[in-house]
Amino acid sequence: MNIVQLTDDELAAAAPLAAAFRVALKTYKGISAAPDINAGKDELAEYLQANYPIFAAIRDQKYVGYIVCRVEEPTVWIESIYVIEEYRRTGIASALLHKAEELANSYGENTVFNYVHPNNDAMIAFLKKHDYTVLNLIEIRKAFPGEKLSTKIYVGNNQFDY
Repeated sequence: MNIVQLTDDELAAAAPLAAAFRVALKTYKGISAAPDINAGKDELAEYLQANYPIFAAIRDQKYVGYIVCRVEEPTVWIESIYVIEEYRRTGIASALLHKAEELANSYGENTVFNYVHPNNDAMIAFLKKHDYTVLNLIEIRKAFPGEKLSTKIYVGNNQFDY
């Protein structure tokens, strides 16, 4: 496996990863969708234009995973991390996380911050495996007009609609 930092030249090759990531996120809200490769390419291009470092994993001569980091010196946030399903549990996500941690270390920090969907049990387990266990913040908003919320989530003694 090889980890590379993406440039504009690799956007087309990495775009299917970003498109698949967006499809996966939608499933957490019960929405099915088809990957939009052009939207994936546009998203990655916007990240690069905003100077967000993007690292991609290449195995078997194809792009199999990526991580987008947002730097707010000295803090590094993971905007997205994704590995193609057939390549999961092979160390790719760990290698990508390690690149983000190296980036954080370069700013004198020892951790990376992550937003995680509360239904994303696999990502939560992955982060816990890497000693990420501190709940730092909760995003709370009003329901959108017409939004149907069918799940309850508990954080401590508080119940939230989801």
